Formats: sequence, C-alpha cells, structure tokens
Amino acid sequence: MNNAKAEIISRLKTDILKWQGFVPPVADEAKGIGLGPLEASFPNGVFPVGAIHEMLCPTAEQAAATGGFLTGILSAMMMKGGACLWIGTNRKIFPPSLNYFETAADRLIFVDVNHEKDVLWATEEALKCEGLAAVVAEVREISFAQSRRLQLAVESSRVTGFILRNDLRKLTSTVCVARWQVKPLPSKTEDELPGVGFPRWQVELLRVKNGNPGTWQLEWFEGRFMPVDEQFNTIPSHERKAG
Repeated sequence: MNNAKAEIISRLKTDILKWQGFVPPVADEAKGIGLGPLEASFPNGVFPVGAIHEMLCPTAEQAAATGGFLTGILSAMMMKGGACLWIGTNRKIFPPSLNYFETAADRLIFVDVNHEKDVLWATEEALKCEGLAAVVAEVREISFAQSRRLQLAVESSRVTGFILRNDLRKLTSTVCVARWQVKPLPSKTEDELPGVGFPRWQVELLRVKNGNPGTWQLEWFEGRFMPVDEQFNTIPSHERKAG
C-alpha cells in the first residue's frame, strides 16, 4: 500500500511540473546550458526553457552586469538555431560587444519602441513565434496578469522569455519560473598583469518554482561560465580591479 501511495505521489509531482512548464529534458537537453552548480537548482537539474524568467535590474551597474550574463546564456540557447529579439525603449547595448560572449550580433534583433505598453505587446507577439530561441524585454514593471499572458504565449511555442525589470518599488508577484538578480564583481587579473580580468558576477536566484534558491559567483572564461574559485574572497579589496 505504501509503495502504491509513493507511486501516486511521484506521478502527481511529475504532472504538476509539466503543468507549470517543466518538461522532462530529452537527451540533447540534459546537459543544460553550462551554468554549472547553479543549474542544479532548477527542477530536473536543467535550466528551464519555454518559460518566462524575471531578472531584477534596479541600478545601471546591475543592468550592465545582467546584460553581459544574459548574453552568455543566449549564446548557449542559440547554438541550436534561431534568433533572439531584444525589445525595449532605451537600448544601451553595443551589438559588436556581444561577440565577446560568443553571441553573433547578426542573430540578435533589437526592437526599439517608444512606449512601455508597446514593449509588452511586442514581447507577447514575439513569444508566439516558434522560430525564435529567446525574447528579452526591458520594462519598468510587470503585473501578475501581464506575466500570465506571456507565460501562456510560451506554453505552445516553447520560446524562452527574459523580463529585465528595473523598478523595484512596485515589485509584485508574477508567474515567472524564476526571479534572478545579477550583480557585478571585481575581476582578477592573470599573474598580476595590468588591465582587466574576465567578467565576474554574483548571481542570485531569489525564487525558483519547485527549485532551490541560492547565490553563486560565476566568471566568463573562454566562452563559458565557470565558478569563481575560493581564492577570490581572500584578495584584499584595495588590490581588486573592476570588471
């Protein structure tokens, strides 16, 4: 009887994950997108695609850090084909710089609009296009109802959406699969050589549906994310260099 109950509970958990957009990964997706130990925090241990992710960017520094970190994610997602739409009202990204993160600038399409309501409309329409790998939208705020509309759009197309939200004074609940906050960290130069080292971030998963929130320090090294070694924390602050 206990075994039967355990089997029923296991099936229910699997069904609930599917209803929430967590589809068990196929063999090609089981490797994820290279986020290392962070990726294990998601259900099935795989970065959820075909879902909406919310990324908090309350300052210009965090917005820049989030843009770099997200571009590394997009490079992995676009390896299988498809383009990405980046929608907003005040674009600050310099497209050629995306090559540093292994992202082909000609496959990242920027859509600049005049009003925020147009950002959300364009995002919803873009998320319905099955040929896209991902859609990024920069907004001040987003309501629960608006996030629900975006989630409904991706449930059939399986396109992944990223909402970059910069006004935390009106931080509301959403149906997004995860809430992220990315902060810049000082880089470390090789063998004390002058200059700037590889980009580093403190990546926080503040909320993860059916997953485990946490904080990680990652570095972009040779085209992939790497955990920052523990020696970083022993470097005196006056010797650290901005990255």
